[in-house]
Amino acid sequence: MTAHAELARYRKTPPPTATPTTSTTHIDRPRPGDGPLLWRLARDSRTLDLNSAYSYLLWCRDFAGTSAVARDGAGRAVGFVSGYLRPDSPGTLLVWQIAVDESVRGQGIAGALLDGLSARVAAEHGLSCLETTVSPGNRASERLFASYAARHGATLTREVLFAAEEFPDGGHAPEVLHRIGPLRF
Repeated sequence: MTAHAELARYRKTPPPTATPTTSTTHIDRPRPGDGPLLWRLARDSRTLDLNSAYSYLLWCRDFAGTSAVARDGAGRAVGFVSGYLRPDSPGTLLVWQIAVDESVRGQGIAGALLDGLSARVAAEHGLSCLETTVSPGNRASERLFASYAARHGATLTREVLFAAEEFPDGGHAPEVLHRIGPLRF
């Protein structure tokens, strides 16, 4: 069964603890022990801002409910999405980072991570909107989130959230907010 076929089934049933995405990959919640692997995936992506290894450990502990990890048949993390519910807008899931190991790219894992996570968050907390920021020129992320919006029949809007001059290090591109909603689950 393909990742997208499995997700169509997944949306119609309550989310299980681990959701198959391909014959050898499944999605579940991160555990604190996943932190070092997620840090490596972020580092090896060569596109994400790399946070400290400590932050990934904390994220896997404190934000596991709003994050997801894709695991291969051996249980090794091959992709992740980290997110949180915005405190001033609890129906909004902000996707912080998403990365997939180079060895499994092109298999629909990033889309499966987004779909699985948003379905789980919707079931547990309610979800009306997904937000993320994307640096200009990151075509893969732009396509990923446009595809997510289309699959969910939601509108995608874009606006600059943080201009380049707002970053103190001077070497950061602007961050464009991609807002997808309304979402219905």
